[in-house]
Amino acid sequence: EIDNGEKQFVVTIPNVSVYDAMNEAKEAASKIKLPETNTTVFTKEQSWKVDFATDYPKTEPFGQVIKTTALVQPEQGNESVITAKSNGVVQYSSSTLLEGISVKAGQPLMRISSGHLAENNMTVKYAEATSNYLKAEADYERAKELANERIVSEKELLVARNHFETSKAVFDNLRKHFSANGETITSPQTGYIKQVFVNNGAYVEAGQPIAVVSQNETLLLRADVPVRHAPELQNIHAANIRNIVTGHSYTLEALNGKILSYGRATNSDNFLIPVHLMIENDGSFVPGSFAEVYLKLLSNHAALTVPNGALLEAQGVFFVWVQVHPELFEKREVTVGATDGTTTEIKKGISFTDRIVTRGAILIKLAETTSGLDPHAGHVH
Repeated sequence: EIDNGEKQFVVTIPNVSVYDAMNEAKEAASKIKLPETNTTVFTKEQSWKVDFATDYPKTEPFGQVIKTTALVQPEQGNESVITAKSNGVVQYSSSTLLEGISVKAGQPLMRISSGHLAENNMTVKYAEATSNYLKAEADYERAKELANERIVSEKELLVARNHFETSKAVFDNLRKHFSANGETITSPQTGYIKQVFVNNGAYVEAGQPIAVVSQNETLLLRADVPVRHAPELQNIHAANIRNIVTGHSYTLEALNGKILSYGRATNSDNFLIPVHLMIENDGSFVPGSFAEVYLKLLSNHAALTVPNGALLEAQGVFFVWVQVHPELFEKREVTVGATDGTTTEIKKGISFTDRIVTRGAILIKLAETTSGLDPHAGHVH
């Protein structure tokens, strides 16, 4: 109880017994029987120096989990394929046009030149289109003047205008994509070069893919699940994703992701049902790699769960460290159930009133090994 003269406050601390006298506290402490086996001392000073935390197990809805592997792909809108619009020889704009370099929208990447080709020479076509356009423009202007003076008919004026507009359309199209030096290939968006299909000096034809530019900001995960889970896919409400490379697990919400769709039929290639998820790339996911996906189904079943970091395994047996008092921890064997990649269901071994180590459990195991060494047993350096 706190009284500052103006107001009174009451701070309630649960699970803490307060005694009126020291002898009462000592008597109560003497009646507490601490376990003598499977216990390890881990002092407060030790825990303050490392990433260490304790907490109570959670009682929460925990349904069926479908574990599968997903292929990481770039989202369709985040990737652009650059194609050649004419035949010719490729000339890089820079010697550092390599896969992985950053590019900006509109940045010149390469040029396709056909000036030395005998056929499909775009330089000749561009010069011809320019000449035809200038001649058609002059003829049309002259026809308008003569039409005002009633020297040429309306029909002749329409023919001249039609020829001028046709020549202008051809010239504008070529001028937009080409110049006298050839076709300039620019990046359609800001991102990075994902792949280059042609070498410097290679010959390409119109419509041939020559490079891919990707933003790599939003990724698409394609997971395939067995047919036996088909009736359950409509109950998917969340997912956890584990990066195989880094070993770190994420919730779908942490990556600002969502479940896009699930298939209504099997894939003819592997006879599995596809499930598509979309996530924002935090920089640790690489398109073309794989990730573990835990699809979580809706359930009203309440289960006791602990973070995966609280579990330790030895010879196929799982256990957790239960905090007996602030500096004493008991090694408790548990029976585990399903896992969603971040938490695991505990079927037997602990209760919701047992405070367990959630971070740094391996450090207590190391402390147990260290404290168990006998300096008098054998020769020790």
